[in-house]
Amino acid sequence: MAARAPQLRDQGLNAPENWDAVFTPGRCHLALTIYAVDDAALDRALASARAELDRAVGVTLLGEHRFGAPEGAKNPFGFRDSISQPAIEGSGVAPLLGEARPIKAGEFILGYPSETGVPLAMPVPAVLGRNGTFVVLRKYQSRVGCFNAFLKANGETTEARERLAAKMFGRWRSGAPLTLAPDTDDPELGADPRRNNDFAYADDPRGRLVPLGCHMRRLNPRYAELTLLTDVNIHRIIRRSSTFGPVYSEDVVPADDAKGERGIFFIFVSARAYDTIEFMQQEWINRGNFIDLGEERDPVVGLHEGEQRFTIPQAPARKRIDGVQTFNVMKGGEYLFMPSLSALNWLAKAGWRNASKHD
Repeated sequence: MAARAPQLRDQGLNAPENWDAVFTPGRCHLALTIYAVDDAALDRALASARAELDRAVGVTLLGEHRFGAPEGAKNPFGFRDSISQPAIEGSGVAPLLGEARPIKAGEFILGYPSETGVPLAMPVPAVLGRNGTFVVLRKYQSRVGCFNAFLKANGETTEARERLAAKMFGRWRSGAPLTLAPDTDDPELGADPRRNNDFAYADDPRGRLVPLGCHMRRLNPRYAELTLLTDVNIHRIIRRSSTFGPVYSEDVVPADDAKGERGIFFIFVSARAYDTIEFMQQEWINRGNFIDLGEERDPVVGLHEGEQRFTIPQAPARKRIDGVQTFNVMKGGEYLFMPSLSALNWLAKAGWRNASKHD
C-alpha cells in the first residue's frame, strides 16, 4: 500500500514515512486476523496461533495489535458504526429495509459474475483465485481530543455540539440517521436494525437535512444525484471497522492525542479492492467535485492539510465552519489477497509446487 501512496492521497500527516514500523514496505507478507466472541475465546485462539508460530520455520512475527467491537459497536468518537452493509445476490440474506437491491456476488467474491456481467480478473491458477477476494487494511489513529476541541470551538452548548457532530457524520451518536431524526437524537431508532438504515436522500437533494459533504453521504450516496456520474454498485464494500483504545469521552483533550491510544482498523473486502479504495480516497474522501464542493474534504476521515472547511446547507444561506483538521491520521496499511478455504487446502498440500511447473 505504501507504494500506492500518491494514488491514495496518503501524504503529509498520512505519508508512509509516518506509519508504524510494522507497515514498512516489503516487510509484511502475511496478515492473520482472529475474531472471537469475547476476550477469553480470543486468548485461547491466540495461544493456539502462537503455538503454531513457534513450530513454523522461516516466519518472523513483526507485530500484533488487539482490537475489537465495543458494546454498541461505537467508533472512537462515540458513534455507532458498521450499520450499513450491502446485500449480496445469492447469499440467501434478504436486504434490510432501506438497502438497495442485492449486488452481484462477483463484486465481492472472485470467480462469479460482477455488475458488468462477467467475472473480474483473479489470481491463477483458478484453484487459488476462485472464491477468494481482496482485502484492504488501514490503521488510523483517532484524534478524539482535537475533535472535541473543534466541537467546543463551534458550539456554545452541548446540544449545539452534538448537532454539529451529527451533521459531520450524517447520524447521531446512537446511529439514528439525520434523515429520520433531523432535530434530536433517537437512541431507540438508532439501535433498531430494521429502521436505522431505512432511508434515502431523494427528499433531501440539497443536503439541508444531511449535508452533501458529511462522512456518511460521501461514502454511500444512495443513488442521490451526483455532479460526476458514478455507478455506486461497483464501489460497495463489506467492511469491519474495529476500534482500539478507551471508549469515547468528551473529557479527552488535544494533549491526550499524543499518546496514540485510540483508533480504528478499517478492514474491507471487495473483488475491486484496490480500485475502490483509491477511487474513494481520490474522489469521495479527499475532494468534493462530485457534489459541487470543490476541494472540500470528508470532515471525519479526510486529510486536511492545515485547517479546512465544512459546509452545512441551510436557508437562507449555507453555513461554513472553518477549523476542520485531520481527525483520523493514517498509521499504516496493506493490500492483501484472502484465499478461500479450498485454496488454503491446496496450498497446504503443496499444490502450488506442481502448478509452478506448468503456469
